[in-house]
Amino acid sequence: MEKKKKIRKGDFGYITSQKKKRTLYTILAFIAPLSVFFTGLIIKGNRDTVFTVVAVVACLPACKFAVGMIMMYIQKPMSEKDYQQIEKHKNGLPLGYELVISAYEKQTFVDSMAVCGNTVVGYTSREKSDIPFTEKHIQSILRQNGYYVNVKIFRKLPDYLNRLESMWEHRDSLEKDIRFTPDEKYPDLTRNELILHTIYAISL
Repeated sequence: MEKKKKIRKGDFGYITSQKKKRTLYTILAFIAPLSVFFTGLIIKGNRDTVFTVVAVVACLPACKFAVGMIMMYIQKPMSEKDYQQIEKHKNGLPLGYELVISAYEKQTFVDSMAVCGNTVVGYTSREKSDIPFTEKHIQSILRQNGYYVNVKIFRKLPDYLNRLESMWEHRDSLEKDIRFTPDEKYPDLTRNELILHTIYAISL
């Protein structure tokens, strides 16, 4: 029997997978403090006990799980139709899917992102996305990590698909003269993959 592939950040289906996963973690995290609280209630007959104090303290990490769960439930997964279209045009480019780019001011859902040399492109299907802000935020984070790239996010899927084809066609010139030293923590990742990995770090 073939083992089911684990869905990681950057994979299609990540949002749906995380909704289920974070819901389970939240339920499990609340079991212990609730058990302590009701144990104290049964034994002492009221809430004014040390059991209640312990239960409240134990609820803090559980509440953190709950916040993460709620944040994920707010997100809508990308269209499978869009995903299939992108897969047909990615060729050999490293791509990430369903990224919720998080900044202090706001969050932006980016359906897909691709990297080639110093060119980073993305596509968002969300009409209300603040594209200039998101482009600037991603570019700033990448440059802080030593990647002096240009970031462009498209609102129309055909434009994104055309750019993917163009990037693949001109990949040699886009990656020409770029020096790269493998990261000690991720020796198997290429420079393009490391850039994507850095973007994953600022996504939910």
